[in-house]
Amino acid sequence: MTAEAPDSSMPRLAPVLPPDWDAAALDAASAFPSGRDFVVAGWQAGGQGVRGMHGFGMLLNHPALAKAFLTFNNHVATSSSISRRVRELLILRISWLRCAEYEFIQHMVLGRRAGLTEEELDRITHGPDAPGWDVVDAELLRAVDELHMRAGVQMDTLTRLGAHFGTCQLMDIIFTVGCYDLLALMFNTFDVRLEAGVEPLDPVLRARMHRPSK
Repeated sequence: MTAEAPDSSMPRLAPVLPPDWDAAALDAASAFPSGRDFVVAGWQAGGQGVRGMHGFGMLLNHPALAKAFLTFNNHVATSSSISRRVRELLILRISWLRCAEYEFIQHMVLGRRAGLTEEELDRITHGPDAPGWDVVDAELLRAVDELHMRAGVQMDTLTRLGAHFGTCQLMDIIFTVGCYDLLALMFNTFDVRLEAGVEPLDPVLRARMHRPSK
């Protein structure tokens, strides 16, 4: 069962944007300094095309929760033991499986910056058994699928990944998927909308994302 595609009505909960940040919101945002600074700078520049601003602002509806989560998110995004490329590979796959358009669009951009090619970005949507993956990338995607479907990486997959990643890296792999799975749940539940000027998902790709079987 997939998430429903968002409609054109008003979002279910409005993000808290920089002009409305009180002391508690600013304190929470400061748990992820680079995210805070990106959002503030983008808002001050006019707010056009500032990816992630609405997602960041959605968390700030609950400052205490946001502070706790953004502390965790900051580790995943800036201090993880896995590479940026691996991180974006994982995030894009869980975003796709969760039908989280908002998250997927943002991380397509970040994935390109991390070195993912256009062919790899497309292949992510087809999963670990798509032709063209190298062995490690396929196992990483398989781990995401197993976490999504079975709430755990299966022993055979874990063993194969263990030949390439150490204990801290394996834990960072799992927690990266969990972090962005949780964000996807929030984005889908509260119907977080794209920021003005951010290009939406290609209609053909969007239709494929929301079909029952991916």
